[in-house]
Amino acid sequence: MPLTDTAVRGAKPTSKPQKLFDGNGLFLFVAPSGTKSWRLKYRFQGREKLLTLGTYPQLSLKEAREAAADAKKRLSGGIDPSAEKKVKARSAQTSFEFVAREWHENQTPTWTEGYAKDVMERIDKNVFPSLGSRPIGEITPPELLSVLRRIEARGAVDQAHRVRSICSLIFRYAIATGRAERDTAADLRGALKTRAHTPRAALTEPKAIGGLLRAIDDFPGTFIVKSGLQLLALTFLRPSEVRLGEWTEIDFAEKVWRIPAKRMKMRLDHMVPLSTQALGILQQLHELTGEGRLIFPGLRSPLVPISDATFIAALRRMGYDKDEMTAHGFRAMASTLLNEQGYSADVIEKQLAHNPKDKIRGVYNRAEYLPERRKMMQKRADYLTAVRITARCLIPRRYPV
Repeated sequence: MPLTDTAVRGAKPTSKPQKLFDGNGLFLFVAPSGTKSWRLKYRFQGREKLLTLGTYPQLSLKEAREAAADAKKRLSGGIDPSAEKKVKARSAQTSFEFVAREWHENQTPTWTEGYAKDVMERIDKNVFPSLGSRPIGEITPPELLSVLRRIEARGAVDQAHRVRSICSLIFRYAIATGRAERDTAADLRGALKTRAHTPRAALTEPKAIGGLLRAIDDFPGTFIVKSGLQLLALTFLRPSEVRLGEWTEIDFAEKVWRIPAKRMKMRLDHMVPLSTQALGILQQLHELTGEGRLIFPGLRSPLVPISDATFIAALRRMGYDKDEMTAHGFRAMASTLLNEQGYSADVIEKQLAHNPKDKIRGVYNRAEYLPERRKMMQKRADYLTAVRITARCLIPRRYPV
């Protein structure tokens, strides 16, 4: 007797598995755990076989009968539906999207949360809609180029290059895991429009730097934000590395800020020798926020840091537009002047925490050039103090106090 919706819905689990037959080999399998699944028993080339169609209630009685009829139709055409299902499953694991998500999952622990999110958003928005279901080993250069051309057509030339680079890493992962034989993205080098290099805006003239430092001194916003801007100038850190800082990272006795690898762009521990000026700012901040975990907590909660837009908003409030100065520009400002003043390029690069050419060396030499870096950081802080004092005498205020 065929099953009814009521019988299927009311089937209860027992201590042993149950099989409720509908007819023509289709039955509902009820596991002791309560899981219900539709299965089809059939014979192929003289052997009895079993095909799982889906689970109930995701697959209704009507849908299970339709799936069983479709399997029987393929069977009559000489196709084993179980073998076909396995082939499709293997094919799904070789799709570009499957491989890309697997690669992304493996890489995520080595990235910052923001970067991991950015990478996935780029390929999810731009590549998956067109190539996500395609077997990664079958994707051709023209197919990928077509995707990248659509990005270029939006005026996002830089993003097209970034997406190509991400795809290249995914193809290389597919090669390593036996799902592709070539890096299709590598074949597209030189095929995209040349991207214009626009360096982050930064001030490099002493008079302009002095004016900026005076504007920060007179900043009418919170002491926390003002201190953060001052430390950007004194530490050469990236904005996120400053605003996410924690008090456990500050060693007042050793006069150093130790930032763990998980917070650094290059995923290597980083040490920042603290000048007398930087220590003074941190000591004042400690009186205000030292009882909490964060150095720069937001206004709404001491458990949440100031937002990534805080420093940019402060600079705009001071009157500096995006083409004049950015929060990241403090690093360019430091690098330019220190190189002009004759400091060792290796010492400067180490303090900027740029990617070391020898990564193994980078891991074990977090304190490399530390004496030279201490001296450089203090000299730099003294220089900034001097240009700020000069500016206070010569440059009018950006805004009234």
